[in-house]
Formats: sequence, structure tokens, C-alpha cells
Amino acid sequence: MRRLNRKKTLNLMKELDAFPKVPESYVETSASGGTVSLIAFTTIAFLTIMEFTVYRDTWMKYEYEVDKDFTSKLRINVDITVAMRCQYVGADVLDLAETMVASADGLIYEPVVFDLSPQQKEWQRMLQLIQSRLQEEHSLQDVIFKSAFKSASTALPPREDNSLQSPDACRIHGHLYVNKVAGNFHITVGKAIPHPRGHAHLAALVSHEYNQMFQYFITIVPTKLHTYKISAETHQFSVTERERVINHAAGSHGVSGIFMKYDISSLMVTVTEEHMPFWQFLVRLCGIIGGIFSTTGILHGFGRFVAEVIFCRFRLRSYRSGSVPLPDGHTSNHLPLITDNSTH
Repeated sequence: MRRLNRKKTLNLMKELDAFPKVPESYVETSASGGTVSLIAFTTIAFLTIMEFTVYRDTWMKYEYEVDKDFTSKLRINVDITVAMRCQYVGADVLDLAETMVASADGLIYEPVVFDLSPQQKEWQRMLQLIQSRLQEEHSLQDVIFKSAFKSASTALPPREDNSLQSPDACRIHGHLYVNKVAGNFHITVGKAIPHPRGHAHLAALVSHEYNQMFQYFITIVPTKLHTYKISAETHQFSVTERERVINHAAGSHGVSGIFMKYDISSLMVTVTEEHMPFWQFLVRLCGIIGGIFSTTGILHGFGRFVAEVIFCRFRLRSYRSGSVPLPDGHTSNHLPLITDNSTH
């Protein structure tokens, strides 16, 4: 009884087989089928390699939300060289909350030579090249995010030529922590003096030879970065710059100096590095293999059908042209046999 039940079960399973096997005696191979198969296998191999390359690669996903963090401080990294002696210039920050950040807390005034050394010129050229390429090709931003481009690599390298020239400029570098509101960081002639209504700069004792105002309007966007290498909170920014000569006689008023007016965006960007899951790679790979086999099978069958139709028409024309008329008015499609008597 058990063997009988097993037999019935096996027979039932055979009837449910959706993939019936074709006997080998019914299988016919051809040169055209082999050519199509070779093309199909080559295409599958090429697309599989391309799909594996896509699977190994990662991409950056950008999400936007309202920045709800108003209590934290914004760190401003400063590294500027001014063509004036350090005792004649002053730097400070004044935000919209009328809060002045003293420059002595985080900024260092270092007497230096204004002309850069060869190594420093190469460093400057590299930064300018990166900035220009970022303006032209925005996809490079993803490459920088993936490679965890840190600010430490953008620091000015120390002077290597040990120049004996006396310092004629002032390098102001360091960092400041300011409130997350719009503000104005500026470097002007004279040291800053705070007072109840704001602040002023002691510029009266400094001789004015060439007055120029440089203005930079900066929009800062808070950014959270999550990659496979690092997870950090940083900021992106865009800059618009303009400059003009201060000439009171010509109606161009103002204070000579470098002014950086920054504003913080209310939106925060979250940048996340993502990777294709393995199951999705397998599904796409199965789709490639099945699609190529189905498509090549359909094209091969259609091509074979067209070839057979054309070949049959050609044979039919040849068959009709070889017909022999009979005495009773009928035609014979059989060619006359050539015997030995007909040659005499």
C-alpha cells in the first residue's frame, strides 16, 4: 500500500510538472542556433560584469528637513593672509543678535611674508582647481563625500624655503564659535574696540594709501554626512563676491577691509551613502539572464520563420519553371527521365 501511494504521489507530481523535458531525439541543432546562442552568452556575460560593477558602487542619497537645532554653536575656521602688518589690522564677528566675538579667543595673528613659497603656490593652485571643478561638475561633490575629504588637508603648508625677508603681512588663522544666526565676520584696519552701542576700529592712526572693500556673501547649509567611512555633522556653503574702491570724493563710501556676511539656511541636508542590497542584485541578474534568453529565442524563431518563407517561395518558383506539358493539356511537374535510348 505504501509503494502504491508513493507511486500515485509521484505520478501526480509528474502531471503538475510545468517544465516538461524534451527527448534528445527531438532536439535539432543548427549553425544559426549556435551563432545566436554565442551572441546571447556573450551579451549575458557583458551585462553581468556591468551589473556587478553597479552592485559594487555606491551613491549618495540627499534628504532635506527643517533644521531644529538653534542652540548649538557654529564653528568658523579662518586662514587669511593680509598684506599689512599685524599691529595695523583687527578681526572680529558681529551677529544679528549684536553679540561680538572677541578675536583673541580663537584667532592667531602671525607675521609672515606675503609672497607664497613654491610649495604654498602649488597648494593654492590645487585648491583653486578643486573649486573650479566643483562649480563645473557637481557630481564631484559625491566623490569628496565618499573619500571623507577633511578640512585638515586644506591647511596652508608651512614655508619650506626659510626666507630671510622681513615679514610684511599678517596671517590670521584659527577658529571661532558663533551663534547660529546671520552675522558679519570682517577684517579691517585698526584693532576692534567694543562699546555699549556696538564696536569700532582704531583706524585713525593708520595711513590710508589704497582703500579697497572686499565683500563676500555666504549662504551656509547645515549638513549631516553618513558614509561607510565617517559620520559627521558639517556645513556646505555658497559664496558671491564683489569688490570696489573706496573713494569718498567720487561718492563710493564705506570702510576698507574684508567683509564676510554669512547667513544660515533653515533647511538641513542629510547625505547618506547607500549600496544596492544583495537580493536586488540577484533579482536584476535573473532578469538579465531570462530576458536575454527569451529575447534571443523570439528573434531566432522569427528570423528562422522569415528565412523558411523566402526559401519556400524560391523553391516554388523553381518547381514551376521545371514543369513539362502533357498531350491532353495537363502539365507534369516531374522532370523527364533521361535513359540510354534517348541519347541515340
